[in-house]
Amino acid sequence: MNGTVINTHGMDHRTINGLIREAGENVELEGAIGQRFIGAGMAGKDITVGGIPGNALGAYLNGGRITVLRDAQDAVGDTMNDGMIIVHGNIGDTAGYAMRGGRIYVRGNAGYRAGIHMKAYKEKVPVLIIGGRSGSFLGEYQAGGLIMVLGLDLDGEDPVGYFPCTGMHGGRMYIRSACEGVVFPEQVNVRNVNGREIQGIREYVEEYCRIFGLDAGAILESEFTEITPDTRNPYRQMYVVN
Repeated sequence: MNGTVINTHGMDHRTINGLIREAGENVELEGAIGQRFIGAGMAGKDITVGGIPGNALGAYLNGGRITVLRDAQDAVGDTMNDGMIIVHGNIGDTAGYAMRGGRIYVRGNAGYRAGIHMKAYKEKVPVLIIGGRSGSFLGEYQAGGLIMVLGLDLDGEDPVGYFPCTGMHGGRMYIRSACEGVVFPEQVNVRNVNGREIQGIREYVEEYCRIFGLDAGAILESEFTEITPDTRNPYRQMYVVN
C-alpha cells in the first residue's frame, strides 16, 4: 500500500482521527485495539485497519472506504451517509444502525439488530450484506434500503436468529435460504425466489464476491427468501405519514 502508516498503539480516537485527516488519501492503521469512532464523519479517505477497531467504526461516514482486515465491534457504520465499509471477519451488534446510504459488506457473521432503522432517501439506497449468519432482530424497524444475508459456511444452521423484520415498514431483505425454521411477523410479505429472478441485487452480489474472492454465479443460483413490508401493514401506519 502506498500511503501513510499510523501505529495506533496507545492512541485514543481523537488522536487517530486527527492523524487520518492530516494524511493523504490512503491510510493504514496498525495495531488497533478497541478504539472507537475510527473514521467517523470522514470522506475521501481509503483507510485499512489492522487489529480490531472499537464501536462505531465509520459512524456518520460520508464517503470513501474503510477496510477492516479482522473483526469489528458494535455499531459499524452507525448513521453512515455514503461510502463503503468492508469487514473481512465478524461484526458485533447494531451494524448499519440508521444508515441512510453507502454499503457495508461483512464476510463473516453479525450480532443482534443488524440493519435496525435503515432508511433510504431519493437516490440514496443503503446496502448491508452479511456473508454468514445474523443474530436476532435483523432489520428491526427497517424503513428502506437493502439487507442480504448469504448464509455462507453454515452447517445447516438458520442464517438469521429470532424476530427478524420486527416493525419493518420499508426496504427489502433477502436471505439465502428457504428459512423453513424462521418465524416472521404477520406484517411482512415472505416468498421464496431464485436469486437470478431478483431485480437489483446482481451488482451488489458481484461486487461483494470480487472483494472476498467468492463465486457470484453460484450464490445467485441459490434459493432466497424475499421479505418486504405488507402495504396494509399496521407498522407503516405507525411510522409513515401519507
